[in-house]
Amino acid sequence: MNYKFFTYIFISLLFAGLTLSAQTEHDQEVQATHHSGQEETQLEGNDKPYDPSELIHHHLSDSHDYAFELPFIHKTFHLPVILWTNNGLTIFSSVEFQGDEHGKVVVEKNGQKFKRIHDLIVYADKVGEHVDPNEVTLAQRPLDFSITKNVVSMLLTFLILLLVLYYTKKSYNHKKVPKGIASFMEPLIVFIRDMAKENIGPKYEKFVPFLLTVFFFILFANLFGLIPFSPFGYNLTGNILVTFVLAVIVFIITNVNGNKSYWTHILWPPGVPVILKPFIALIEILSIFTKPFALMIRLFANILAGHTIILTFVTLIFVFKNWGVPFASAFATVFMYVSELLVAFLQAYVFTLLSAIYFGMAVKEEAH
Repeated sequence: MNYKFFTYIFISLLFAGLTLSAQTEHDQEVQATHHSGQEETQLEGNDKPYDPSELIHHHLSDSHDYAFELPFIHKTFHLPVILWTNNGLTIFSSVEFQGDEHGKVVVEKNGQKFKRIHDLIVYADKVGEHVDPNEVTLAQRPLDFSITKNVVSMLLTFLILLLVLYYTKKSYNHKKVPKGIASFMEPLIVFIRDMAKENIGPKYEKFVPFLLTVFFFILFANLFGLIPFSPFGYNLTGNILVTFVLAVIVFIITNVNGNKSYWTHILWPPGVPVILKPFIALIEILSIFTKPFALMIRLFANILAGHTIILTFVTLIFVFKNWGVPFASAFATVFMYVSELLVAFLQAYVFTLLSAIYFGMAVKEEAH
């Protein structure tokens, strides 16, 4: 029996548990800081049950701060806020919003006043004293080009992906069996290439670079999001804006490369009675938008749900405060982690596969 394997698994789970507990305790401190204006009894939490929603929201949402958290290290980096306002470009550090996400701190820059409500920055003079972020209109917000937590996470994912691909290329040799990182990457690259060839057809080569890029980007982002300590543990593909951009790129590539046969089947479907052609054409036109929409929602919902469930299991320890709960919570968390490892690969593959199918439909020549 390979005892070293089980030893590594045990140490990994123990370290994951320590980092999750440390991160949860730190987020509890953040939650207490955010509610510093409330009564002392609420801060201590002696008479009020622990509410995990603040911690879960803190992890899942975007932020203008980036926290570096290990079991005994807590360091927060305040990212630059870049706004395009009615008075032009405005840049300042998010440290000026430190300790406040509920619109209490007002920052005055470039002749205008701003508040931060969770991950939204609004004009302080255009909103009331108490603002619901779900009710903020576009007129009450400047254009926000800030370097946020998700932007940093995205750049980190790209950097690591570039390094992995560079060393894969460097270690590859046609005369030898690939070793090291290349032995892991090569089967995946060949698998995606063959999948593209099967679903797109003879013109598959022009789409392979994009399909490989989107597959590895989603895969690495999903896997790094499961690492329970900083600078990882982020919710990048669980952010609908990220999946929206990926879906828009697929939408553009599909329709730009659509040939005459593709557009004929959409605008004037062959083999359909003339009286029904306008109705079928309307459905086909709608399908142009529903296909990338489904890509966006599927990836977003699956990753977001996985992160939410894992965090929920962890916070059960603090909700029930019972000695038996940590064991059940740890078992459920490990089970979800294993499931999310499968989901990380599966969602990257499904997004890439459906993209290849859409590209194949766009370039397929009509058989005569």
